[in-house]
This record gives sequence, structure tokens and C-alpha cells, in this order.
Amino acid sequence: MGISRDSRHKRRATGGRKANLKKKRQYESGRPPANTKLGAARVHTVRCRGGNLKYRAMKLDTGNFSWGSEVSTKKTRILDVVYNASNNELVRTKTLVKNAIVLIDATPFKTWYENHYKATIGQKGQTEPTLEAVSGADAAVVEKRRKEEMELDQKLNEQFTTGRLLAAISSRPGQSGRADGYILEGKELEF
Repeated sequence: MGISRDSRHKRRATGGRKANLKKKRQYESGRPPANTKLGAARVHTVRCRGGNLKYRAMKLDTGNFSWGSEVSTKKTRILDVVYNASNNELVRTKTLVKNAIVLIDATPFKTWYENHYKATIGQKGQTEPTLEAVSGADAAVVEKRRKEEMELDQKLNEQFTTGRLLAAISSRPGQSGRADGYILEGKELEF
């Protein structure tokens, strides 16, 4: 029979029964959820209405994640599902859905930050990034500009120490076949 999204089988608001005056239609049909898990990437293509395609991710282990305050996006590994506001069962089964909070590998972001600002971050006992020495005629100007631009959240620096960052998935893995998202910063870390 399949999954039907019609409301003709339901009762009225008063509790009375409705006569079913027509058969099921294909445009009322639905499909089972993808329940995308953590693992080596496996994506199915699904033909949809109008000949369009959906990409149903069965398993994913990487994604593009954006670091909003630094305007930097890197492809990185998804390590674990940590929290889901809708259901704890989705955390236990490591299911990737939109707005799931995941742990991602911090290495690509750490190397980018260190190359961009010429500063070291994420070392034990370190509270602020330490700048590397700059030589040359305009060394003082470069150092001043870097200090003005560089602003790293204390909680983020602690996460860089562990080598894992908290991020939220903003794409829909069961629809687009991708698990892309953004790194949590500031108030977003209070969940």
C-alpha cells in the first residue's frame, strides 16, 4: 500500500466519520524516512515528481562546515552525533538530520587559522592565541593589524585543544544527500 499523505481516512473535528469518496492518488503518496547514519558515504538517487531527483543519503561521514565569524568553510570529517533537540533516540543511533549537533574534526580549521593569522591555537593551558614573530620593515603594522582582526572565543579555543568542534547540520541529508553545516559559537554553545 505504501505511505499515504491524504486526510480522507481521518475523522472530522467533531469525531464523525467521513465517507471516502475517491481512491488513493499518487500525488498523496509518501516515502519512508532516510534515517541517515554515520559511516562511509552511501547515497541513493530517488526519482521524484516531475522527473526531478532527490539524493537520499544512507550513510555519511564528511561535510562542508562553515566558521561564520571567520568566514571560512572547510570540508571535514563528522566524528559523532552529540545532541538532538527533537529526540534522544537519534543521538543513540547516530542519525544525521537537520539541526543535529555533531562533533567534527578541528584540524582543517586550525591549520587555516594558523596560516591566516600566523598564530598558534589549541594548545594545553593556552587561553589566547599566541602570535608568531614577524620580521621585516612593516612588522609593527602587520602585528597591530593581526591583533585587531584576530578574535577567538574562549570556548572555541578549548575545543581546538581537544581537536574536535561542535557544529550543527543545516542541510537535509535525506533530501540533498549532504551533511553541511556551521560551527557553533557564542550563545549557540549553551544547549
